[in-house]
Amino acid sequence: MTVVFADIQAAQGRIAGQVDRTPVRYSRRLSQLTGAEVWVKYDNLHFTGSFKERGALNRLLMLSPEERRRGVVAASAGNHAQALAYHGGRLGVPVTIVMPEGTPFAKINGTRQHGAEVVIHGLDFSGSTEEAKRLEAERGYVFVSAFDDEGIVAGQGVCAIEFLEDAPDIDAMIIPIGGGGLIAGCAIAAKALKPGIKVYGVEAARYPSFTAKRAGRPPVCTGQTIAEGIAIKAVGDIPFGLANDLIDEVFVVDEADFERGVSFMATLEKTVCEGAGAGGLAALLAYPERFKGMKVGIELTGGNIDARMLAVVLNRELVRERRLIVYRILGDDRPGMLSAMAAVIGGLGGNIIDVVHNRLALDVPAKGAEFDIMVETRDSAHADEIGEALKERGYELRMG
Repeated sequence: MTVVFADIQAAQGRIAGQVDRTPVRYSRRLSQLTGAEVWVKYDNLHFTGSFKERGALNRLLMLSPEERRRGVVAASAGNHAQALAYHGGRLGVPVTIVMPEGTPFAKINGTRQHGAEVVIHGLDFSGSTEEAKRLEAERGYVFVSAFDDEGIVAGQGVCAIEFLEDAPDIDAMIIPIGGGGLIAGCAIAAKALKPGIKVYGVEAARYPSFTAKRAGRPPVCTGQTIAEGIAIKAVGDIPFGLANDLIDEVFVVDEADFERGVSFMATLEKTVCEGAGAGGLAALLAYPERFKGMKVGIELTGGNIDARMLAVVLNRELVRERRLIVYRILGDDRPGMLSAMAAVIGGLGGNIIDVVHNRLALDVPAKGAEFDIMVETRDSAHADEIGEALKERGYELRMG
């Protein structure tokens, strides 16, 4: 089991001209936000929307003619699936993908549109992998892991070559870790090209499998995460063995920072980013003191997020910033109450989004009512200004 820099260079030559070379750009806005000098590699701009194309194509091109005829099977939450399906279709290789229940519709539909057979099986990635292995044995497919494969690792390492060619002065790279294929390939390539560079990983707090394996303890992985692309219960043996000694540190990041990362990519960088793809920015937001003043490259791994989920995340960030706020007002149930409250809010420039008028709350007098008024504000100070004005008018108020 080994992947060396020469293997990654060979993969670069093998896939050349068949995979887009995605841009690397310095972000003034993210630099101002985080205190680091931030470069972003926009792998969400690949045709299938994620970094997975390099590894998938490299692995498919390494198949023998007989293996191509048999076809391949894989377990994937979506990005590896779409990459394998797209390039398998181009090369005439039949592709079957097993996806766990709850995979975003954008990824399921994208995979089917590229011509793959999609099987929904298993509550998580582990369950999907078991089914994929069963199909391998039953139908004679070639199993292509999303990460635990030397050909995949070598292909993913091309990302770091491109990154350092375009931003040679960066001091560090931050790479999201799921199964570990991307960070393994990137660490090998980055350390070969620039031995002094720091390579950092980032995991979702609910799926810290690499961190647990490093510490020699079983991982505790459970629950839903917006970063479903890296929600892997067991990091791959091959990438872990290759990358462990090359990775300087792994940061474990909470859900809120992944959400903030998605939101800031949309609002500041004007680019669509899925949860896992926001991992690098999430680490900068969660640990700003560790990166202050450093020249940092973050790998935006993908942009395949459901429109509904993107809308939810953007609205949740407005709530965090108190630009969307609910004023819960307890008052008399009499004509004109709502219009009087609305006059206070509107007079200060608040925009009323929604009103819930509840007469049945048992902690409110029978002749009273509870008003939940959702208001769009400029910022937290504006929210407080409106709240104080409502109190000054005598309204009993709680803010959500």
